[in-house]
Amino acid sequence: MTITRVKLENFTVFESLDLEPSPGINVLVGANGTGKTHFMKVCYAACDISKTEESFAEKLAGVFLPSGQRSQKLERLVNRIGGSEVALLTVFRGNSLLDVSLPYHLFGKAIVKDQSKDWSNLPVECVYIPAKEILSNAPGFRSLYASREVHFEEVYLDILDRAYLPALRNPIDNVPIGLLDKLEAEIGGTVTIKGEEFFLTDKLGDLEFTLLAEGLRKLGLMWLLIRNGTLKPGTVLFWDEPETNLNPKLYGVVIHVLLELQRLGVQVFLATHDYVILREIDLQAKEGDQVAFHSLYHTEEGQITCHTTDKFREIHPNAIMEAFDSIYDREIKRNLAGLV
Repeated sequence: MTITRVKLENFTVFESLDLEPSPGINVLVGANGTGKTHFMKVCYAACDISKTEESFAEKLAGVFLPSGQRSQKLERLVNRIGGSEVALLTVFRGNSLLDVSLPYHLFGKAIVKDQSKDWSNLPVECVYIPAKEILSNAPGFRSLYASREVHFEEVYLDILDRAYLPALRNPIDNVPIGLLDKLEAEIGGTVTIKGEEFFLTDKLGDLEFTLLAEGLRKLGLMWLLIRNGTLKPGTVLFWDEPETNLNPKLYGVVIHVLLELQRLGVQVFLATHDYVILREIDLQAKEGDQVAFHSLYHTEEGQITCHTTDKFREIHPNAIMEAFDSIYDREIKRNLAGLV
């Protein structure tokens, strides 16, 4: 079951946020520091523990990796603007909800107010793709993470666990036949795993991921997650800045894949700062596709709030368009100045 509502109070940058996501693609836009990544990490942590039954508070600590001693980590996630002493987080999946409070001065212990039995009884597969690529650094990472205090957010460990899954014996029903073929054509082969190392494999042999362009590694990761059945109907996918280190010519491929996954029943959350990503979604979406744009922004009072629309041209405020408009205006002024 997909995420249907998220309420955050006094959590990190948020004083109060109440957002109802689309069951399809959710595009988060906004200036730096408006909480796009934080929102996705909360949702990811909630989905992940539906399968692992881990403490929501502990998963939040691993995903956010706040600084300080273990007894002080979680209290650093409490937004204390206005003197608040507690953060409240509630994530809904239909009638099932996960509710947690994080008091300031909690000394490492979060108080879970109400965890619905349905939350773990209805486990959901989820994937979080961070902005920084990790597959090229995969050999030895999991064993190091398990035995040492390394300063990596838990999302990096989690994505490797999912990427290492072997292919399914039987293909998933309804997956578009050309989806994997399209990705293979763009990356120039398939992805294989030897030991803990990833390779791009074509008719000429194997090319280790450390020698492969980072943008192509991202497409290779998508190929792996589709082929091994991680991205299947009912999965929730979170992707932070898919445009990072990716040539704009490949944006259309990424959006094509995400729209096809949405049509299969994958709920998608992505955060972006890129105009072309927004336009590709707008141009490629078909009637019946479920796409919502969520614009996070600071109010005049300094609080972060959200405006949601299903139409590209109604995104407001739109920091991405404001930047492009500014460039266009300055270019016109420069060109006109030469005519005076």
